[in-house]
Amino acid sequence: MRIPELLAPAGDMERLKMSVLYGADAVYLAGTSFGMRSFAGNFSPEELPEAVRFAHDHGVKVHVTVNTMPRGNELGGLPAHLELLNEVGVDALIVADLGVFRMAEKYAPHCERHMSTQVSIANANCATAWYELGAKRVVLARELNLEEIAAIRQNTPKELEIETFAHGAMCVSYSGRCLLSNYMTGRDSNRGACAQPCRYQYALMEEKRPGEYFPVFEDEKGTYIMNSRDMCMIDHIDDLMRVGVDCIKIEGRAKSAYYAAIVTGAYRHVIDDVAAGRPIDPVWRDEVEHVSHRHYSTGFFYGEPGQYFANSRYIRDWQVCAIVTDCDENGLATLSLRNKFSAGDEMEIVGPDLRPFALTVPMMEDMEGKALEQPRTPQMLFRMQLPKAVPPMSILRHSVELSAKDV
Repeated sequence: MRIPELLAPAGDMERLKMSVLYGADAVYLAGTSFGMRSFAGNFSPEELPEAVRFAHDHGVKVHVTVNTMPRGNELGGLPAHLELLNEVGVDALIVADLGVFRMAEKYAPHCERHMSTQVSIANANCATAWYELGAKRVVLARELNLEEIAAIRQNTPKELEIETFAHGAMCVSYSGRCLLSNYMTGRDSNRGACAQPCRYQYALMEEKRPGEYFPVFEDEKGTYIMNSRDMCMIDHIDDLMRVGVDCIKIEGRAKSAYYAAIVTGAYRHVIDDVAAGRPIDPVWRDEVEHVSHRHYSTGFFYGEPGQYFANSRYIRDWQVCAIVTDCDENGLATLSLRNKFSAGDEMEIVGPDLRPFALTVPMMEDMEGKALEQPRTPQMLFRMQLPKAVPPMSILRHSVELSAKDV
């Protein structure tokens, strides 16, 4: 079986570093324009060279999204943007528009061209046509099942790479081609500004009773009639490898650095275990439950994913308390505070290639050596003695119920 590339999200520099250090083979990100996630942090022209350099120094490729559907008056800024991506050493461009595809060939000749899931590639003929036009890779429509993907792989040139999403949020519309956000909020989902109105709770208003709203009930809690589940294929990596995909992609450029780290690390370990024929350590499957997520499904890989109608709230059971910035061989660590905690609290640490382990927080000290029971100032540095040495960018977290409650 092929060992697929693990492609992880990088919404900003912190998230890029987390994805890289936690095991990604490649990351995908965007500049400040022409990308489908305008509310992610994204990378300025000054930040892009640093991002590419950091990734390449760690043997990780960089894919940049240029996958909006630009209008005519926006095309004037595209050549310079593509030339910049070419000059800083970006490995691949993810595009959706045929005109942009042709412009990328001209202005970014050293970058591979990958066809975005926005193109809705759902059959071998379409995939082959893009390959014949010059695409190196196609990101398949998320509505395909495993056997359809296998058929595409079997009936396309072996040089064409096949990429598929394996984890993260899904769109209620076909491959993200939705106009609901445009209609309701004026924010264009195909230009990176989706307001996610499919997650709203809707009510019915009768024509002759203006101002009176009647909830659309599924049960006693109401219904979210368009609410899609999140995708999670970590239990089925062997099936994705069996059908011959070249790349497994994690959704989430607008999600947190913690999400990027934990999900990337979990999939990295499972891919490696499957490739080596080892039993999968169940701790990595459990890790994807440690990030903020909606109720999981296996997408369309085995049939209809179904919907969760009760609400669209995220499940949030864990909170990041601090990030390790440095740690000596004896486990004396310097950490940067994210959320308050105290000596005596029960915590966990997980890190790059580090199996999570529990600890009871000891007394700490500030950077001047004064005893510290509770660090309080966000981003402050402090020291803590850990049970063993851990790598930088390890995460100190605790279990806490953060999910929204019904009222």
